[in-house]
Amino acid sequence: MSVIVFADTRGEKVAKSALETLTYGRKLASKDGASLTLVTFGDASVDKLAALDANKVVVARNIGDADSQQLTRLVADVATKEGATWIVFSHDDTGKAVAPRVGAKLNAGEVAGAITLPNDQGLIKRNVFSGKAQAWVELKTPVKVISLLPNSIPVEAATGTAAVEEYSGDLGTAKVTVKEVRKAGEGIPLPEAEVVVSAGRGMKGPENWGMVEELAKELHAATACSRPVSDMDWRPHHEHVGQTGIAIRPNLYIAIGISGAIQHLAGVNGSKVIAVINTDPEAPFFKAADYGIVGDAFEVLPKLIEAAKKLNAER
Repeated sequence: MSVIVFADTRGEKVAKSALETLTYGRKLASKDGASLTLVTFGDASVDKLAALDANKVVVARNIGDADSQQLTRLVADVATKEGATWIVFSHDDTGKAVAPRVGAKLNAGEVAGAITLPNDQGLIKRNVFSGKAQAWVELKTPVKVISLLPNSIPVEAATGTAAVEEYSGDLGTAKVTVKEVRKAGEGIPLPEAEVVVSAGRGMKGPENWGMVEELAKELHAATACSRPVSDMDWRPHHEHVGQTGIAIRPNLYIAIGISGAIQHLAGVNGSKVIAVINTDPEAPFFKAADYGIVGDAFEVLPKLIEAAKKLNAER
């Protein structure tokens, strides 16, 4: 009996989401008295993964930018050989593409976007209706697939020495060819950020974004924006959060000059705390906010930046 955790290691470091899934898998294995096997591909970060308290790391090397069908074969093959009862992914772009395929291939039930471990009755909680409600799901199949919503459980550090095993199966030929890779740039990736400073059309133009970036710097936060802002090319598209952009769940989300349309809220309403700054006291965002300031961003932001600098100086 085994718990399988898939970790995408295409980045230059082990992503926070991978550490979260490993923590989740470790708790499942401890609860069931099962072994823990980490599955990955490529050469990056394998040594770091081997030191993160798993029983085994299975790595498929020399397959480059594997497509979702290859990764499905990899995870399903390892899961079958290890007698897996649980298979855990992060609910990111890769997990969304691979987890359902693995579930179909192994006739396994799946919970997409889980936010809790199974309770004593075996029920797993997930968000539904764009986070407006929550559902408890029971999986009755022998093999169960979970994709964990990022920032749902805290990472628990653990060290060990796992045996690294080379995968020797045939994954077939990739049907997707990567012609160009555009990196998002420096800074904290949005899905991993614990604090996000986001702004909308209320900033009036891209030339005013310096205040947003300065506040984000002082708060050690990532920057984001609403869809109209990215559509007008005020900010890069990888910063767009919302239903048609990136869905995030930071500990703190600060929305500046964003009205709070339902499409935007769908991507950020999983945030632990939401703070809103807007000149319109009737802005829909205030209904979803934990804290709100009715005021002009050009007056409020300098005061927040000054307060953040003072706080940092006292630490």
